[in-house]
Amino acid sequence: MDESTQQNDDLREQAITRIKKREDFKAHLLAYTLVNAMLVGIWAVTGAGFFWPVFPLLGWGIGVCFNAWDVFRRATPTEEQIRREMEALRKP
Repeated sequence: MDESTQQNDDLREQAITRIKKREDFKAHLLAYTLVNAMLVGIWAVTGAGFFWPVFPLLGWGIGVCFNAWDVFRRATPTEEQIRREMEALRKP
């Protein structure tokens, strides 16, 4: 296998991984929206006293933010970073 074929295979794998992460994030965001909308609906129907849905909204929202960071903002490691990490793993 020549170098350009290997690079294309690596890019393909990276693209597949990114697509899967985006699709998983969309599912996560949909679940967050639907479940929390249901909780706010329950709160509204049961008297709308103290807004207790704030706890799952904020708690789960933090998880959604970290998931979004992983999907959209995390930088791909450079070859130099990968090389240094491999060298560190080789050391006893």
